[in-house]
Amino acid sequence: MPELITTPTRIPVPGGKVIEEHVGAVTTPDANLQGSVSVAHMKAPAGWSEPYQTPDFDEITVVLSGQVVVDHDGGQIEVNAGQSVITRGGERIRYSCGPEGAEYVAVCLPAYSDDTVHREEIA
Repeated sequence: MPELITTPTRIPVPGGKVIEEHVGAVTTPDANLQGSVSVAHMKAPAGWSEPYQTPDFDEITVVLSGQVVVDHDGGQIEVNAGQSVITRGGERIRYSCGPEGAEYVAVCLPAYSDDTVHREEIA
């Protein structure tokens, strides 16, 4: 039977970024797909960045507005509105955004969790 998600769950994070999870461990913990996928709508302000991470999951990022920047061991990718990027589990990456900030949707396979993102400590 279809399941309507009437309201995403806002997940607080530092740095002014807003995460609204539509599907995942917080919003749909009892769903049959729990653990297999997470879907979140993100809004990041200009200048936002997060530490490097080496997640166990693949992540598909669809940029709706602004620009998401992905630093990786081979360089940097600038992902503009209307574009997407796929990062693979096991890759060391860091997300930030362009000078206008960014709005984007992130889909993680398997689902995102704090235990599997493996963020590096900030020195």
